[in-house]
Amino acid sequence: MQHHVSLALVITTLAAVPSIAQQTPTTPQTPAAQGAAAPAQPPKGNPKDTEQWEPVPQVVTPGQTDAAPPSDAIVLFDGTNLDQWVNVKDRAPAGWKVDNGVMTVNKAVGNIETKRSFKNYQLHIEWRIPPDITGSDQGRGNSGLFLASTGAGDGGYELQILDSYNNKTYVNGQAGSIYKQHPPLVNAMRKPGEWNTYEVVWTMPTFNADGSVKTPAYVTAFHNGVLIQNHAELKGETVYIGKPQYKKYESGPIKLQAHGDKSEPISFRNIWVRELEGPAASGSR
Repeated sequence: MQHHVSLALVITTLAAVPSIAQQTPTTPQTPAAQGAAAPAQPPKGNPKDTEQWEPVPQVVTPGQTDAAPPSDAIVLFDGTNLDQWVNVKDRAPAGWKVDNGVMTVNKAVGNIETKRSFKNYQLHIEWRIPPDITGSDQGRGNSGLFLASTGAGDGGYELQILDSYNNKTYVNGQAGSIYKQHPPLVNAMRKPGEWNTYEVVWTMPTFNADGSVKTPAYVTAFHNGVLIQNHAELKGETVYIGKPQYKKYESGPIKLQAHGDKSEPISFRNIWVRELEGPAASGSR
């Protein structure tokens, strides 16, 4: 008898469970329960602790256009004369042709370089391949911008100048390359007869007392407003044959190359430079 009563009680209880469940209200989930991020807490501390007020940056008045020299620039060529340049071979007057605001390479004279020497700088230079250019490969509008000249001839660190408009050559020797070290990131060349622009930031190498390299050289460059070298680290001076090596120097002139190829000579205009502090002097941010 007790067995039958217990069984009936169990059955009655089970039958009541769904009804109880239906009567139990559901607790809605909060955003936190749904995985939403908790409200951000306001930062602690004083914002003035991270404000820098000195030294105050020098005021530099920009040129009328981005191509015009700013107020702190050293103008190396303004279209009137070559007073800032000398012949590399004997330090005689530069000897390249100046006409109508443009200087043109004189291949018989050879390379020219600035009278001044520089360490770190920002450089603006414009150059043009002649519209009637002939030749191919490295024999077509070849020249070079040496960011630091370290001796006679082609000694130093070269940013290549060449007609790279539909002119195939080895990529670490085309326009915008750090010669034989870094090809340009892209080819931003304009066609012959049109002006090209290089904007360059040069960070010279530094050396220990024994001549060993303390910090390497770096180049950032834009070709016609397009980034072609992004803080590229140099392995040493740029050389035609062999491996690059560093040679200790304190500062160097900027050099323009009169290449020996048989194509028509190229031209330059509007060259200016802004001297910059080195990384060690200016510190890091």
